[in-house]
Amino acid sequence: MAAESAASAYTTHQADTQRSIGFWLKLVDRLIDDRFANALTEYDLSRRQWELLNLLSPGPATLVRLNQELEPYYDPDGYETAATHLEELIERGWIDVAFEYYELTGEGASNHAALHRLVARNRSAGLEGVPDDEYRTTIIVLERIARNLGWED
Repeated sequence: MAAESAASAYTTHQADTQRSIGFWLKLVDRLIDDRFANALTEYDLSRRQWELLNLLSPGPATLVRLNQELEPYYDPDGYETAATHLEELIERGWIDVAFEYYELTGEGASNHAALHRLVARNRSAGLEGVPDDEYRTTIIVLERIARNLGWED
């Protein structure tokens, strides 16, 4: 019922096309960050720490690779690296490092699985009333804009 009411409420709402794409991007980004922060407080984790757990869930990775993956999320005005966020996860016993490779421990994998379910619920809530085809179109358009502005994969 909640999904129906949210979807029907949106369809009766006139979209605010007078606001720029920058307004919507920054607003959605901030709202996603806020939801993540609230969801992760139970585990006393930051969003970057969640992203590291997620990146390491398929298997070990080097610090260089983790930094490459996280670079788009770093604050451009601050000094931030994956190592900054890994330190606490290592102290908790969620991540182990052997030679140059970081990997999830058993405890880290277990917590990642629980967090993954929590994050999935948050994503579902944010995408409520958004059909799959509209979501795909949004992603395609945003990627095209990023490439037009000089982003390279």
